[in-house]
Amino acid sequence: MTFPTRRAVFLAVIMGCVPAFAQTSVPAGPETVASQAVIRKLNAYVGLLNRTLRASESMARYGSWVNMKTGPTGHESIVYGLYSLYDVRDEIAKAKAAVDAEPRMAELDAAIPPYVVAYETLAPLIAQANGYYERADYKVDKMAEGKTLHAKLAPAGKAFLEERAKLEPLFAREKLKSDEAELALIEKREGRKARWVVANVMLRARPVVELLPREAKPVVDLPAFDAALATYASAVRSMDEFAAAEPGSFSGFEGRPASWLGKLREFREKLGRAKGDARRGRIDTTWIVNDYNTLISSSQMATRFPR
Repeated sequence: MTFPTRRAVFLAVIMGCVPAFAQTSVPAGPETVASQAVIRKLNAYVGLLNRTLRASESMARYGSWVNMKTGPTGHESIVYGLYSLYDVRDEIAKAKAAVDAEPRMAELDAAIPPYVVAYETLAPLIAQANGYYERADYKVDKMAEGKTLHAKLAPAGKAFLEERAKLEPLFAREKLKSDEAELALIEKREGRKARWVVANVMLRARPVVELLPREAKPVVDLPAFDAALATYASAVRSMDEFAAAEPGSFSGFEGRPASWLGKLREFREKLGRAKGDARRGRIDTTWIVNDYNTLISSSQMATRFPR
């Protein structure tokens, strides 16, 4: 059984809608300017979330061989160490500036500073521990420094992961509001034409990905998954009807959403037999995320060069 990585799922989710005005030369009105301000702010936040996700991955690697309650003993059969982190100074600066930028997003804005503090507390400890294990110093000091580091690393890691767990749903909520607003603006400017159809399909696809099983949550909420799948299926059906009436409207995209829907329904059948538990059914989900990422890539070009 293989789960998609946290990075793969998160990136897929946040990228899942075509920007409303990325492909149009229509002069920017007040609504467009407001939408672009939202996008700039969310881009600053998502830049921070993406780059600091490495800390989550590093702690997961550490926890894969260390008992987080008791710490390393020096008798581990395998010592994996941790992952080194990225330089995120630029992302932190942009996110801090975005906190005070318009439009205000009260809960999301308030969640950024404590998240940054938690990251900046954890990051140097990960760097120190990563160096310690990379150098294999634990073989010389019999894990003495590893035990000392764990006493700081474990609570700092826990605090960071808790702040991230608070932040991610707040970001997702604001992203959804932004995408719904963009979709409405496309309809207002162009009607429910090709661009609207593509954006609608991608917007309805994202909740399906959000509900996929992960290591931290391997049991799928089947009623919620079924509801998201039904909404996506309706959007795909509408797209197919539009394509039949307006042939050649979707360059390289036509047929892809329907194909992904068919695979999702096969996946749902397997989930049903496993009572929603991906571990029990030994269900591989990586291919679903990979296909979704392909869907994203093709959607971004879908209405640029219609046949």
